Order: sequence, then structure tokens, then C-alpha cells
Amino acid sequence: MPFFRDLSKPQPLEFHAEMLLGVQRPHNGSLQRRHTMKEAKDMKNRLGIFRRRNESPGANPSSKLDKVLKSLKPAPEEALKWGESLEKLLLHKYGLAAFRAFLRTEFSEENLEFWLACEEYKKIKSQSKMVSKAKKIFAEYIAIQSCKEVNLDSYTREHTKENLQNITRGCFDLAQKRIYGLMEKDSYPRFLRSDLYLDIIHQKKASSPL
Repeated sequence: MPFFRDLSKPQPLEFHAEMLLGVQRPHNGSLQRRHTMKEAKDMKNRLGIFRRRNESPGANPSSKLDKVLKSLKPAPEEALKWGESLEKLLLHKYGLAAFRAFLRTEFSEENLEFWLACEEYKKIKSQSKMVSKAKKIFAEYIAIQSCKEVNLDSYTREHTKENLQNITRGCFDLAQKRIYGLMEKDSYPRFLRSDLYLDIIHQKKASSPL
């Protein structure tokens, strides 16, 4: 059963499969293999998941993505740990991709995107880059009627705006904490009840190849 079983739009499936695998999509939208034998061998060694001998030559690219994505699934025991806390879910690469895909089905991915942007922001060392990035984050996620405006109370919004007068690494700490709290109380519990997550923790172990 494909990972993203009940999603109305196939985009999250392909997007996150490619993100997890590091696959690049050509301009025509299809996933085509253009590797030499050596490149294919290198990719196989790097990912450790491809069993190309089981693929039919004319297999559909989406079908291949489904197979690869299923092979990347963590063991149910590992995925069960995501239910212990939102933090554990976000720290797991596959868990993060699954949560993001779930949020996209609810059209609420801006909260996670803002949280991730804040995480990246705190890693910036250059002050000039920090200033530029801070203004971009504010304009994109916090400013009223911004394209990806997140749900913040007026105090937090004004507090963050004031922080831009003296930009530091902690400019968005309060706003990030508020959004994390919203995800933790709202979208995270729904994710744990979703078919997407339940399919992972209830999956049957694939039989070992002969």
C-alpha cells in the first residue's frame, strides 16, 4: 500500500519521496534515470535501498517512487516514538516529511515552514545575512496579510516586530515557541490519528528476499 494512500493530491507523495532520496525532477515533470552504470552503482551504495532487478523496464515512475518510499519507511517500533512528542517527530527526517505532507492536505503547512525557517535562521553566523533573513521571515510569515501569515497573537507579533530594531539570533524565539505550541496542541494530535501515520505504525514487515 503506497505511503500517501488517501491524499487527494499526489504532489506531496512525489515531493517528499524526492526530498528524502535527493532525486531531482526534470523540467518535463517525470522522473527519468539518466545515470551511467557507475552512477547507478554509486547511488545504490549511497542509499542502500534500490533493488532494480525487481523493477520492470517499463515501470511507471510514480510506481517506482511508491516502492522506494515504502522501502524508506521506518520500522513501526521506530515510528511509534513519534507519538511520544512533536520534538521526536520533527527530529526524524522521514517523520518530518510525513508531517509536512499531512499539513499540506490541511492547507496549514505555513506553521511548520515558519518553525523550520526559524531553526535555519538561528544557524546563521553572518550578521548581514541574519538581518536580511530576519526581514524576509517577518515579511513572509508574521506581517499582517503576508503570503504565509501564521496565527500569532497581537502581543507576540508586536514583540517580534520590535525585535527587528536590534536583530539577534533570538529575534523569533517567542513567535517560534507560540507556533510550536499551536502545532503541538492542534495539528500534531490530528497527525497521530491520521491514516497516513496509522499506516506506518501498523505496516506488516516485508518478507525477506530469498
